[in-house]
Amino acid sequence: MENALSHLAGKNAQGETATYSMGELAREFGVSLRSIRFYEDQTLLQPTRIGTTRIFNRRDRARLALICRGKRLGFSLKTIKTFLDLYDKDDRQESQMRFVLDKADERIKVLEQQRLDLELTLKELHEIKEELGKKTHSLPAGHSAGGAQGR
Repeated sequence: MENALSHLAGKNAQGETATYSMGELAREFGVSLRSIRFYEDQTLLQPTRIGTTRIFNRRDRARLALICRGKRLGFSLKTIKTFLDLYDKDDRQESQMRFVLDKADERIKVLEQQRLDLELTLKELHEIKEELGKKTHSLPAGHSAGGAQGR
């Protein structure tokens, strides 16, 4: 099946299959070994095992890159798993592209609402700061916010 992930999992220029250790992937993507094991437990990654040693191929590396990107964009692991699973089911990635477009639209709406909420909160905090700044300038010397005044 020729798709984006299988292409990435292909052979290098010398015709050899590229492999990676768990530590190499962890360092490259800035994730912990525990995270990689967790992604394996969730069947997001499927390394070959030789005894207790995990051997990751280019496909696993590409999947980890997509997992990290999905997390950075705020998608749940369930959504990321669905996205990755679509690679294996659709050679032309049509269903995957539709899925990503829908999820991107949903995420954009959430982030835009969060931005509006954040802007409103910042505006309110600036107003409070300005109002209290004016009041503290009119206080007699020696009055501090942490003092025992008014007890």
